[in-house]
Amino acid sequence: MRLTEITYDNAKPIDGYGPGFFRIGGQVIEGPVTVMPSGVAGWGGYDDTAALIAAADKVDVVFVGTGAEIAHPPAAFRQVLEAAGLGVESMASPAACRTYNVLLSEGRRVALALFPV
Repeated sequence: MRLTEITYDNAKPIDGYGPGFFRIGGQVIEGPVTVMPSGVAGWGGYDDTAALIAAADKVDVVFVGTGAEIAHPPAAFRQVLEAAGLGVESMASPAACRTYNVLLSEGRRVALALFPV
């Protein structure tokens, strides 16, 4: 079997997560967070769309991690992002982290908006 190490260029992969935190690119961040090509930042929740919209020219899809369980984000949140040309996929935060890492390793233009588990 041949193993190939994954390199992420300038983007930061999700290394882990736990109750109330995420480990992203080796750094522990508590609370909700966004992960975009421009960097990692705290996230104010569904009303905080400015940073996501600002990244619309560098990102095709935003994975929304809704916490431990899957939930639908508010329709207004989805509509604002879609109007900016972003695809929105919601899933539980663990699944969003895994999906993000896989697509990031393929060089895809993805971002995350995560609520902790």
